[in-house]
Order: sequence, then structure tokens, then C-alpha cells
Amino acid sequence: MFPAKDALKARHEDAPSSVQISPSTLPDNPTNMSSIGSQFQLKPTVKPKVPFGQAELDADANALHEAMKGLGTNEEAIITILANRTNGQRLLIADRFESLFGKKLVVELKKELGGSFEDVILGCMMSLDRYFAQELHDAMDGLGTREDALIEILCTLNNDWLKLIKRTYKDMFGRDLEFDIKRDTELYFEKLLLALLDVERDESVVVDIEKVVTDVEALYAAGEAVVGTNEEIFIEILTKRSFAHLQVLFREYKNKYGTPFYKVIEKEFKGDTEKALVTMVRCYEDTSDYFAWQLHKAMEGVGTNNRALIRTVVTRSEFDMGNIKEAYAKKYEKPLIKAIEVIIFFFISLLSVISE
Repeated sequence: MFPAKDALKARHEDAPSSVQISPSTLPDNPTNMSSIGSQFQLKPTVKPKVPFGQAELDADANALHEAMKGLGTNEEAIITILANRTNGQRLLIADRFESLFGKKLVVELKKELGGSFEDVILGCMMSLDRYFAQELHDAMDGLGTREDALIEILCTLNNDWLKLIKRTYKDMFGRDLEFDIKRDTELYFEKLLLALLDVERDESVVVDIEKVVTDVEALYAAGEAVVGTNEEIFIEILTKRSFAHLQVLFREYKNKYGTPFYKVIEKEFKGDTEKALVTMVRCYEDTSDYFAWQLHKAMEGVGTNNRALIRTVVTRSEFDMGNIKEAYAKKYEKPLIKAIEVIIFFFISLLSVISE
């Protein structure tokens, strides 16, 4: 399910015409992949258009205007431009479009497009910090809470992105993200999300093996070794230790006690807290594999979780979508593009974003 049209209208039409966060100031890769090892290379599928000066800006703005002028819409032209520009370049195009034609590009796109195609394109037209903040807000707005969105976003991002999203959320909605988390979640799930939002994770890529051993013993004593679970120990270690430390910890725990760490989580926790902690373990162990799994979940069974599918493609395309494509093909023995093609025609725009 997607936001109601009035929600989309508020998302885009009420946004300032100028970009609040300069694209050049956005943090790098949302999940700190450098801890995996020096041999790991990020493979984005959307790369900056070069050159991209005033002439290119004017050409793109004019081409988009032509694509939406008169009766009918040239969707192919819109896809060709927007799916082959980075998020920062799209925002610059939007500013130039407004300067040239006195209209907001997102408003014009909304008039011309519809369905899933519209949602993909409008998602691509938000700066990533605003996109993440809006997704979090929508997950907690109205009746019920979409915990899956809270988990996917907050449990997979690094310190820089969490700090930025907290500031952007406050700017957009006039209150702290933590306030809404407290209002819409409870018990250890709430404690876990708030611990992540404290943004106290160590960012070192150097692993202290003695500290790993100490943490392995502490986690065993807090879980498998006793009846009941000391949830606070799990939350403390998983939200404060570096990604590099945790990767070694998960390996050492399995080596010593014979149980994959995500299986320990599944045994010791239930409900949303279990889902969140399993997400953290799977993402920190292998981010590409995790997002391949997320995409597969979004597409399997009856119906499609369009929003989760769009969110993953929109937010990962400039960082590691190439890695995710490789992981998906290895894991499910089918190219990701073929999997999306089977679902729905409107996802032609997603195919463009993940194709190289």
C-alpha cells in the first residue's frame, strides 16, 4: 500500500523549492561496508552523468518539459533522464526546471504520472535524507505502525546517516524522531530503536580480539547459558560495537558454540525485537545478501510489498545495487531484473534504475 495522494502532495508540494541539504554534504554509503574488508568494492548502478554543467542542466530540464507538454506523456523520456542521474543531479534539475518554467518539477510529474510508476519517480525526486525521514514518518502516521519500515531503515544505517535523518525529521515534522518512536513502539523494541538513535556505535575498523571474546562470553551468559534472556546485554553490544567488531563476534560465537548468531536471536527473542535484531545481524554480516533477501521477501507470495521494493531500489542504487544484484542472482538463481519483470509493468522505472 502507498501513501494517500494527499500525503504525497504534502510530501512534495510543501517542500521548499531549494534543497535544504546539499547533495555534496550527504554521507557516503548508508551501511559502512568498509569494515567487510579492503577487497570489497561497492558497485552502484546509478552513477553521476559527466559532464553535468549548465548546458546539461538546461537540456534535461527542457527535455522533461517537452515530455510533459500537451496531450499525453513521454514516459520513456522521463525514465531515460531521471533513472540515469544521481539523486543530487535530479535535485539540481528540479531547481533548474522551476527557474525556467515557473513550476515545480515534482508537481508536474505528479500530474502526468500514476500508480507505481509515479511512486518510483517521486521517490527518486527527494533527497535521500528527506526520503528516509518521510518513510519513517509514514510508518508511524495514523492508525497502526509499519514496524518493517522502522526496522529496515533504523537497523541498517550507520552513524552519519542516523544523525542526518534525526535532524531532517525534526526540520520536516517539528518534533524529535525519538518522540514518535516512544509513542508508537514499546518494550524492548522501543529500547532497541532508541539505543540506535543514541548514535553511540564505535566506528573503528580495528578489531580488539580480546574484547570480542569478552562479548561472546557475555552474550552466551545472557542467552543460551540460562533460562530467560538478559535483553539489555544484547541491545548494548549490538548497538554500540562497530560493524567490524560484530562481524568477527558473529563468526567467533558460531565457532565456539556451534550456533549461527541469528539463530540465537530467534531463540531468545520474539516479535518485532527479534525481527530487528535478526535484521542487524544479517545486514552487518553481509549487507548485499541482506538486501537481496529483502527484495525477495517484497516480491514473494501473493501480492507485492511495492513500498519496500521501491525503498530498497531508490536508496541503494547509488551505493551497492550492483552488489545486491549479484547477491540476488547467487542466492535465488535468477537475475533480479527478471524477478521484477514478472511482477508488474509499471516497474519498468525500477528496472532502469538498477540496470547498468
